[in-house]
Amino acid sequence: MLNTRNFTALSSFRTAAKAGEFLVTAEVAPPKGGNTEHMLAMTATLKGRVHAINITDGSRAVLRMSSLVASLILQENGIEPICQMACRDRNRIGLQADLMGAHAVGIRNILALTGDPVKAGDHPTCKGVFDLESVRLLQVIQKLNIGLDANDKPLTDGSLDLFPGAAIDPQCPSFSGLQSRFEKKLAAGAQFFQSQLITDFEKLEKFMDAIACGTNKPILAGIFLLKSAKNAEFINRVVPGVTIPQHIIERLRAAKDPLEEGMKIAAEQVQIAKQLCQGVHMMSVKREDLIAPILDMAGVKPVNLVTK
Repeated sequence: MLNTRNFTALSSFRTAAKAGEFLVTAEVAPPKGGNTEHMLAMTATLKGRVHAINITDGSRAVLRMSSLVASLILQENGIEPICQMACRDRNRIGLQADLMGAHAVGIRNILALTGDPVKAGDHPTCKGVFDLESVRLLQVIQKLNIGLDANDKPLTDGSLDLFPGAAIDPQCPSFSGLQSRFEKKLAAGAQFFQSQLITDFEKLEKFMDAIACGTNKPILAGIFLLKSAKNAEFINRVVPGVTIPQHIIERLRAAKDPLEEGMKIAAEQVQIAKQLCQGVHMMSVKREDLIAPILDMAGVKPVNLVTK
């Protein structure tokens, strides 16, 4: 006999977003292999401190476990996921199939991404697909939510109920390009935005005042834990579009305990972001256990989780 499982969608993130609460999300990479022990240990430290946890989808084009499967594992452990979905590795058939699967198992939050180029990763000779990019993926989600596929044909077994989001970079050198891209993603149905790592909060403020103001969609500022001056210099060298200011690098270099200083810097940035936008997206590669202490330092209280 077929074993039918009843999946219940977690709703804390969507509920809090629509209620205008200050949102806290964090980012965790799936394992590179079949053992999820470390991933679950890190995410366990975030229970009650974040509304949802992003599971990356081949970030930097590096092979890791399926974001959809890892998101399901988190959900089965009582943690609400935001499943990142990149266009690099799947055509529109594969993407739609995964979106249907996400809905079927109760995963509702999707971050639509174009995806990093394959040459940046650990399989540089493989072929990228890029049948869609992030805006068109958002458009497809919009159609699936009203019961149509990408070809405007009816879904014979029911529409979806996904809560799609998008990435945004307020530090983009082209302000007009930033505005155009943001407006396209908004028109395509993005319900929330998570930013890239923010170091220039004046640019974030300009973005919020001149572009995002009045859209009534949550913007979450990307806050990254810098572990040392060497770590900051590495990011400047290898991460496109990101520049860690020299004064921050020198502050880390002069610190007796660079990791503790990095936590203080991140907490200060969270406090600045609270004055500018509706949330923060915390990134602390391989040290997600430090996110809760950073939030404590920033005076961010535990979140109120609501499930249905």
